[in-house]
Amino acid sequence: MTRPRALAAAVVSLVALLLLGVPAAPAASAQDSGGTREQALRIDVRDGPGRTQPQSLDATLYLPARTPAPAVLLAHGFGQTKDSVADEARSFAARGYVVLAWSARGFGASTGQIALDSPDYEVADASQLVDWLATRPEVRLDGPGDPRVGVTGGSYGGALSLLLAAYDHRVDATVPLITWNDLGQALFPNDGSATPVSAGTPAPGAGGADGVFKRSWASLFFGIGQNAPRQGPDVCGRFLPEVCAGYVDAVRTGREPPALAAFLARASPASVASRITAPTLLVQGENDTLFGLDQADATARQIAAGGGTVAVAWFNGGHDGGSPDQRTNARIAGWLDHYLQGVGSVPPTTFTYVLPSGVRSRATPTSRLATAPAYPGLSGAAPTPRTSLPLSGAAQTVVSPAGGVPGSISSVPGLTALAGGAAGSSGSSGSSGSSGSSGSGSGGASALLGRLASDLPGQAATFTTDPMATRTVVSGSPQVRVTVAAPPTATQPGVTSPTTSPVLFGKVYDVAPGQNGAPPTRTLLGSAVAPVRLPALPGDGSPVAVTVTLPGVVATVAAGHRLEVALATTDQGFASPPDPAVYRVDLDRSVPAALSLPSVAGTETGGTSVPLGPVVAIGLLLAAVVVAVVVGRLVAARRRRRDLEPGGDLAVDPELVDVPLVVRDLAKTYRNGFVAVRDVSFRVERGQVLGLLGPNGAGKTTTLRMLMGLVRPTAGELRVFGVRVVPGAPVLGRLGSFVEGPGFLPHLSGRSNLELYWAATGRPLPEARMDEAMEIAGLGTAIDRVVKTYSQGMRQRLAIAQAMLGMPDLLVLDEPTNGLDPPQIHAMREVLRRYAAESPDGGSRRTVLVSSHLLAEVEQTCSHVVVMHHGEVVATGEVAELVAGGQLAVTVPPAQRDRAVAVVAAGEHAAEADRERDDVVVVDVGRDAGPAERSAVVRALVDAGIDVVGVGPRRRLEDAFLALIGEEGGPS
Repeated sequence: MTRPRALAAAVVSLVALLLLGVPAAPAASAQDSGGTREQALRIDVRDGPGRTQPQSLDATLYLPARTPAPAVLLAHGFGQTKDSVADEARSFAARGYVVLAWSARGFGASTGQIALDSPDYEVADASQLVDWLATRPEVRLDGPGDPRVGVTGGSYGGALSLLLAAYDHRVDATVPLITWNDLGQALFPNDGSATPVSAGTPAPGAGGADGVFKRSWASLFFGIGQNAPRQGPDVCGRFLPEVCAGYVDAVRTGREPPALAAFLARASPASVASRITAPTLLVQGENDTLFGLDQADATARQIAAGGGTVAVAWFNGGHDGGSPDQRTNARIAGWLDHYLQGVGSVPPTTFTYVLPSGVRSRATPTSRLATAPAYPGLSGAAPTPRTSLPLSGAAQTVVSPAGGVPGSISSVPGLTALAGGAAGSSGSSGSSGSSGSSGSGSGGASALLGRLASDLPGQAATFTTDPMATRTVVSGSPQVRVTVAAPPTATQPGVTSPTTSPVLFGKVYDVAPGQNGAPPTRTLLGSAVAPVRLPALPGDGSPVAVTVTLPGVVATVAAGHRLEVALATTDQGFASPPDPAVYRVDLDRSVPAALSLPSVAGTETGGTSVPLGPVVAIGLLLAAVVVAVVVGRLVAARRRRRDLEPGGDLAVDPELVDVPLVVRDLAKTYRNGFVAVRDVSFRVERGQVLGLLGPNGAGKTTTLRMLMGLVRPTAGELRVFGVRVVPGAPVLGRLGSFVEGPGFLPHLSGRSNLELYWAATGRPLPEARMDEAMEIAGLGTAIDRVVKTYSQGMRQRLAIAQAMLGMPDLLVLDEPTNGLDPPQIHAMREVLRRYAAESPDGGSRRTVLVSSHLLAEVEQTCSHVVVMHHGEVVATGEVAELVAGGQLAVTVPPAQRDRAVAVVAAGEHAAEADRERDDVVVVDVGRDAGPAERSAVVRALVDAGIDVVGVGPRRRLEDAFLALIGEEGGPS
């Protein structure tokens, strides 16, 4: 086999394994069951219309520890063999049953061809297996040739269970799972009818003739049946020729061929279900686009009409993923134990269905089990209650493209099972009481595919309900009455004649309102659609009315959600008409336009859950969390009261409520003994631009980090507007800053970066006053460019704008001009001055605290300065005072400089020649010198015959800085 063919075969086998016959849960092994035995054998049978065809079935007999015992025939799913149910068989044997598992004809090592559970073939074979059991001494007998026997299986095996019970009345009990009632209707459904369907049961199907070919599922089945490794290439694989011919004809025409319809009718329990007398528990999946709830609904009605005993259980799973939950498995066990072993009281015929809870145990969703006294609508039971929800929406014109391509997406056969868990169990592991699946497996994957479902533009008419006033449970098949007409455009060239029968696909969406401006979320209930083929439309454009029975589902619609009914012209899972057409779809206005919603009144008695151990652990954990929260809140409240008291961390100093920043005796010593800051004290007033200066290691950054609440001081305090700064203090909301460089997302615009930063604060966007911050920062149109295109100057401006968001009263900036060129430094200087000069809301001015190593810029930008050295403050005050410093620079001719120094030195003031210039004499007149002292110096020089060229202050900020800290290190 080539690699592509091997891969294709592997995929088909995997899908078959997961979809059509895997056990519901792990089962007990033979070693754990106390001496059970297994025997492989072959059983010869004769089948065919006259039972003239010999076949050899590959089988295994499982014997319990004690015999004689009741027997169970265990049938497998389509595409599987006896080995696929081996674990379930061992589990049954451990429970005390003789179990016979076999590979059906056409599968595994058995001979013959696949006949789709035909009475002449597979059913005849199974009846001869009952004969064989009657000859075994290990099997308990009810009479000569009549063994005590039950039959169970999933999907393909489920239909066999029903058919065998109808044809062979020696069967004492049956439990079919996720199977069909009418295989023709399942593969060629038509859910449209001229009149409303009113069976009274929760999920009746319309059962209309001339259905729409379920092409995706049918082709999957046929592909599995073609996998015949022992044969040469054969287009029919191991199928009977008449089945193969019918399939090929259906693919060609999109319709059900009459010969295939007759064959499928005989292979359907619908033809004989009224003859079933064995007590029957029907187990059907709520997430099953192959055999929906309507199939089990029809079987239940037919058995009840014939006087048989029948009960119905729905579970959250099916062919689209998910095995029966523990409670459903326990019910299966009780059913077989009573009717085969005589254990316990008569099982009730209550109706159960499962509602997913949204909680997950490991990877499995948990659920709630709802129980009703009986399946509604059966003999003696009240009909299903229905609610009419008004629908709104105008008539809409829809297009059906040629061949249905492109088509809408509703479900992908098998994909949900691959994502959410296997289905197709025969249920035996549950009936054995072993550790069955703890929850429905389809909750996550099915819900995901439901959200991925979509209708193509122009191909669907939609009608909506009002928002639900309360939580609403849907349990069954909704119905809606619509009209379809051929509009005048149908006569245009290239468009199909209006007499062509239209095909529509009905579906129901749960529409959840969008959050925070997001669009609504649409989830297709059950990932299922209801195909409808209408009769030919009148050529005069008059509408044809039809009742659409929508897919049977179980769903909880939350309050505030809407239900949306969609009628689409295409679906990728079905065969659509080959010719294009245009239809006009509307609600039937001759009756109230409403969605009829079934809701079975069930008592929610619980369901699958997290195992007891985790539940207890989670309960204890939650209790501990609750206690911790309560204690934490009490402690926090007590601490807050203490902090608000005089002297507390959050206490307000009434004398400082209007002072932006006060630093008192601040100190920080690290664990290694390094003293970063000691005894730092200074005060910053409104309207000031204060520069924090100092060489490397002076303690500037540590001081700023303590101001931001990022580092706790060892001693002392900082107060912002009278409130002590501690980590998380609310007063920090009045402070804006950036320390140690900005950080932005380069692929986003400047505006988006600012919006994300502000969103992280949790405050409303209008409070950011973003336009004001951007205007002051001077970002211009660059704010809408991505940050990765910014220059260093633009990044610094963006950082300033970020710090200014909310227009804080105190702005703290660490090296705001770092990396900027002279024009950018000049612009930044203006930004800071303008910010401090602004008066928020006409009140007091703002304050700016700047840490910088550019002394000239601090001199030109800042009004005040704090100089730090070795963690201490060595000077504070106005820049002008620090620059003045009591020195006078007198400019004289270079040839007269030395004599000028001697003249001044002979008087009252010290003097020296300037080191950098040969025409300047530096005179120390004292910090408190006034105009008289300066005039006396000039007069003395002039009287000595020295030409005075100029006189002015000598000291610059750099000079003052170096004088304060000495020559060690460079400025920082």
